[in-house]
Amino acid sequence: MRRIAVITARGGSKRIPRKNIREFCGKPILAYSIEAALKAGVFDTVMVSTEDKEIAETAGRYGAEVPFLRSSRTAGDFATTREVLREVLEEYEGRGERFDVLCCIYPTAPFVTAQRLREAVGLLEDNAADSVLPVAKFSFPPQRCVVIRDGFLRFQWPEYAQTRSQDLEPYYHDAGQFYCLNVQSFHEQDVLVMSRTVPLVLPEMEIQDIDTEEDWEIAEVKYRLLHGSMKGNNIVTVQTGH
Repeated sequence: MRRIAVITARGGSKRIPRKNIREFCGKPILAYSIEAALKAGVFDTVMVSTEDKEIAETAGRYGAEVPFLRSSRTAGDFATTREVLREVLEEYEGRGERFDVLCCIYPTAPFVTAQRLREAVGLLEDNAADSVLPVAKFSFPPQRCVVIRDGFLRFQWPEYAQTRSQDLEPYYHDAGQFYCLNVQSFHEQDVLVMSRTVPLVLPEMEIQDIDTEEDWEIAEVKYRLLHGSMKGNNIVTVQTGH
């Protein structure tokens, strides 16, 4: 089995400019994804897909390959992750290199770890799955949500208004860290969440969307808590099982 880790890091971030190489707890945020993939020890190639020369230079400094730059077609605001990955695979195949497993890692995923990547690859191969998706459970049951209509609150699903939380089916959401794909299945189905997708359930403390400045600040606090490096007062390190 030949495996590739592809870290997708374009230069045109709008909500947080230059987000993919902005310093996060002491180093460019992109470095965390690269280091986790390299440390995992399960990938034949760890590469960064980017159209940006500064991002490419940063990627190389932390040990990733950037054998080619992304095309203008996949560097725009409306290009999808699926299109980026297809372009990467086609470029490698044109060079005579083929892979059986592809792990797409986001560049702003400082909580991703080598262990989680190894777990995902193991789940994919042991279950003969099409893909593996890290997910987290919603902290509050969506079935009990309320909406605002005509200025007043209403239960979206009144039938669950009196149901105990523990009696409701748990719902999960994408953790926003990576996708682990069987390449042949990806070619056939042309989607990331395929028909045989296995979940990798993560605790809430290991995930954080980073789309705004507030998200960024929360993520740094979380990261320092996890790694016992909060400056100033003594803290208790949060144990996450790895």
